[in-house]
Amino acid sequence: MEASQRAARILVASNRGPVSYTKTADGGLTSRRGGGGLVSGLSAIGPDADALWVCAALSEGDREAVRQGVGEPGSHMIAVPPEVFAAAYNGIANSTLWFVHHMLYQTPLEPVFDESFESEWAAYEEYNAAFAQALADDAAEGAAVLVQDYHLTLVPALLRELRPDLRIGHFSHTPWAPPDYFRLLPDDVARRVLTGVLGADRAAFLTRRWADAFAACCVDVLGATLSEDGQAVTYQGRTTRLGVHGLGADADFLRERAHRDDVAERITALRAETGPGRRLIVRVDRTELSKNIVRGLHAYRRLLRVHPGWRERVVHVAFAYPSRQDLALYRDYTAEVARLAEEINDEFGTADWQPVLLRMDDDFARSLAAYRLADVALVNPIRDGMNLVAKEVPVVSDNGVALVLSREAGAYEEMAADALTVNPYDIRATAEALNAALTMPEAERADRTKRLADAATALPPSKWFLDQLDALGG
Repeated sequence: MEASQRAARILVASNRGPVSYTKTADGGLTSRRGGGGLVSGLSAIGPDADALWVCAALSEGDREAVRQGVGEPGSHMIAVPPEVFAAAYNGIANSTLWFVHHMLYQTPLEPVFDESFESEWAAYEEYNAAFAQALADDAAEGAAVLVQDYHLTLVPALLRELRPDLRIGHFSHTPWAPPDYFRLLPDDVARRVLTGVLGADRAAFLTRRWADAFAACCVDVLGATLSEDGQAVTYQGRTTRLGVHGLGADADFLRERAHRDDVAERITALRAETGPGRRLIVRVDRTELSKNIVRGLHAYRRLLRVHPGWRERVVHVAFAYPSRQDLALYRDYTAEVARLAEEINDEFGTADWQPVLLRMDDDFARSLAAYRLADVALVNPIRDGMNLVAKEVPVVSDNGVALVLSREAGAYEEMAADALTVNPYDIRATAEALNAALTMPEAERADRTKRLADAATALPPSKWFLDQLDALGG
């Protein structure tokens, strides 16, 4: 198929795009720009690079923008029927592939792959096919295409059928499940996911651990061949190279943004709420099941029980921003976070001390204020592709921070040497790590913070993106 008049030389495909639209009361549209590594990366290649971002219309406002032909320069938003999007996004991407890669299923009860799943999988195929067609239409001859994440695992193979001239990469922002767990998927679906990604010239991951897990799945499920150096998978005569790019924090942006007036105002408010002289254990997360907020609260409660000397001397600042509230399981989890925080406050709170300061309304300036004030950062996910919070806090810390870090976070690969690492399921050990972090000598904490910040910023978003493009031959 011939490329359209857009004829972009560099294309990015992702579920979420750089702009979202909201319908106003008078029938108009307002737009809001997003952030993140892809935005920074595309900005880094410059306005004359003939780049295009292909993304999905996620909301009714987005779909209305597509109907009206409204769009940002350098982006192409595609709309599939709302019911197809819902089944592909909630049914397969977030309730199946996400759960498999984060190993979250309660296997005595789930998953159940029945007629409902078959319908959702058909929607996922339709959704991926819509992306592949849009990319095929938009790409110039020999263009480089970077496909993002578990929402679009089928796109590389579908796109290669349509446009064999293209250079295609796929990047996974999540962990990749080991073969035994990946095989929870129906056999045909497991094969489709793997062969979909193997349609790319290059498949990249946040850590070597996730790349190795993908390779192991290809060998175990498909009978593919792995190169001696573990850097390439060959299946049915095609070879897909594997890469690792550990996305880092954007230090320049964070440090500048963290010192604006609105953050200074939030610092004053936080100090007033937590009380003078108290140590702060900070966590900032979305209420995703993988983030392990509930066990973090249990560990904090154990800290107060086993080390009562910290009572009235420490506050757990927990910013837990609701995520995926259209799914009942996530609504229940969010409610449990709020219930447990209230229970801890009821058990230990005094007239002038609230042990847990829980906030569930998203406020980026307030998050940065907490980063700057944190004595301890608690990052204890069950499994996480990377976890940028672990990298962001040391970068903007005012007085040094001790990082308590799960060994199951992708960030562990780069930051373990200067973090206090924990098994995320072990409440007792996490409580003891919090105590060790709170009692860490000031000079040691400062030295560790500097090394953590250096590791955290080694591959900033712009370089992360450009390295992938260079590796693809872009």
